[in-house]
Amino acid sequence: MLPAPSLFGDAVLLQEKIIVRQLGLQPYEPVSQAMHQFTDEREETTPDEIWLVEHTPVFTQGQAGKAEHVLMPGDIPVIQSDRGGQVTYHGPGQQVMYVMLDLRRRKLGVRELVTLLEQTVVNTLAEWNINAYPRPDAPGVYVDGKKICSLGLRIRKGCSFHGLALNINMDLRPFLRINPCGYAGMEMTQVSALSAGANPEAVQPRLVHHFLALLNNPPAEYISA
Repeated sequence: MLPAPSLFGDAVLLQEKIIVRQLGLQPYEPVSQAMHQFTDEREETTPDEIWLVEHTPVFTQGQAGKAEHVLMPGDIPVIQSDRGGQVTYHGPGQQVMYVMLDLRRRKLGVRELVTLLEQTVVNTLAEWNINAYPRPDAPGVYVDGKKICSLGLRIRKGCSFHGLALNINMDLRPFLRINPCGYAGMEMTQVSALSAGANPEAVQPRLVHHFLALLNNPPAEYISA
């Protein structure tokens, strides 16, 4: 696993507290609205936050999304999002991690944050003996050419929101109704298909652990919904 200092230089020196909110299973829109409100209202001294959530079934279209990539939505709602990227699917059994960081305060660039999130997933999956890797041509994390984690971010006032979605133990069939992230025929996979018994309850704390480790282990306060 990659040590944090070699990746992010000065960015790892900040030791300000991060609040980690465990939200459980939630519809997408109320969480998205709360995330926007948090970002709009935060001040220079507002602590950074991580939100952990599983969403009820939904397709979300990013800023680069095209209608033709939504093939057969059926009874699953399609919601426009202001994150980067194109269309993806969220559903139970997928761990979503939203990261609300003051990038200026942490001396992180956007590309560094993307790298940090990808490496977080790579390091987490290594604990399940899964050899995962990012791709320079398509943000996210992959295993044997199949996508296991999607990324999408937005930056406002120097602060990040949105984040990553890691497929753990979910129904992957809705991905067949779209061109995931705009790629026709993109195959998806999940942790449970590669490591028997994997579930969000086991993976979630390790995901947070590795994310905080790459930030040089700032103090964290955990809050459950």
